[in-house]
Amino acid sequence: MCGIFGIHGHADAAALSHLGLYSLQHRGQESAGIVSIGVDGNARASRRMGLIGEGLADFGGMAGDVAIGHTRYSTAGSSTIENAQPVLARFKDGHIALAHNGNLINATELRRELEDAGSIFTSTMDSEVLVHRIARSASTAPEDKLADALQNVEGAYSLVVTIGDTLLAARDPRGWRPLVMGRLGDSYVFASESCALDITGATAVREVEKGEIVAVDREGMRSSFPLPRRESRKCVFEYVYFARPDSRVFGGSVDRARRELGRRLAREWPAPAADLVFSVPDSSNSAALGFAEESALPFELALIRNHYVGRTFIQPTQAGRDAKVKVKYNAVREVLDGRSVVMVDDSIVRGTTTRGLVAMVRAAGAREVHMRVSSPPITGPCYYGIDTPNREELIAANFSVDEIAGMLGVDSLGYLSLDGMLGAVPGGPSGFCDACFSGDYPTPPPADPQKLRFGCGC
Repeated sequence: MCGIFGIHGHADAAALSHLGLYSLQHRGQESAGIVSIGVDGNARASRRMGLIGEGLADFGGMAGDVAIGHTRYSTAGSSTIENAQPVLARFKDGHIALAHNGNLINATELRRELEDAGSIFTSTMDSEVLVHRIARSASTAPEDKLADALQNVEGAYSLVVTIGDTLLAARDPRGWRPLVMGRLGDSYVFASESCALDITGATAVREVEKGEIVAVDREGMRSSFPLPRRESRKCVFEYVYFARPDSRVFGGSVDRARRELGRRLAREWPAPAADLVFSVPDSSNSAALGFAEESALPFELALIRNHYVGRTFIQPTQAGRDAKVKVKYNAVREVLDGRSVVMVDDSIVRGTTTRGLVAMVRAAGAREVHMRVSSPPITGPCYYGIDTPNREELIAANFSVDEIAGMLGVDSLGYLSLDGMLGAVPGGPSGFCDACFSGDYPTPPPADPQKLRFGCGC
């Protein structure tokens, strides 16, 4: 899962990309980068490890009215500057820059074909496969080059690409990952989420549709659908966890969806004897509010989050996740002491974060802890851009709900049902990918999932 941003036709394109990436920082915290296209046609790149504000702010020499940006969360592979995006490469017709959100499930096979034909790779991310395929296209128009590159590519991708001074935006034929188009004066803006448009002052126009390629150049904007559109498979986990609550993705409000998830959770798993409800901040705040509203229980701030610590789930290593938990949260004893409490979280992936939080709540004096989860048990790996490649890492794939409750140290544990989740999200219950919950994969799973771990662009 990554954040991508692109803008065409604005004199401060690089600075606006930088601003937009701040609103997409929650989608990736390992590295960040911007590529700008100057009026001289030259491309200039700035890429850094770490957060947006950690050195990625010097725009001297990055003048131009076209730019793309990226915040990286690696689903696999090494977190190194070589794998930071946007990718930038020169080829016979100039340069290509590309930023990718998603995961290409047949990247290993495509890469092997290119290497056998003489291509040399400089990174271990799947996104570089697309750059090589664009460069090898015999087509003339930039959108046709991108369309050629995307033929027979399987998996999830939302892309912003520059070929020369043309900006391209594309979504895969199933529409796994969100991508919205906006306008800022005469400029066109593309972003993973609408919150990145808000911070730049752009107005949302519409989503880039599944299987669509949008091209913007000096002549204006044009759209094409060169890829065969398939049954929609929007990632439901965007509504559950990844997207910001102030965003609209897939045409719906994230906050409204999460509140409805919480309300349905309260109906399915009530806790009438509890004294209060609190969230595991921040991604479950809206769901906890919905649970409290439906239950007529007070909503309290029982866990305080240190906002100078990043998201624990998207840390690339377990050691990193464990360390972040210890400094990320603190319990409010005055709220918890002697109380029976409902602790609402959006999901339980590995269980390590939750176990530590329950212990913290117990240590603050909670008499009973009733855990409620606003999504079903995650029982299968994701091949489309979420870092759950191994069933061995998924607590719900290996233990029953009662066993998980015991491992977490809670008095009761309730997960929202699959039907409840799909009925709560805008546009549901059809059209979503719920493979990590249901095992219903839209594509054949890779014969060897470890092949995906050679390194993903996001």
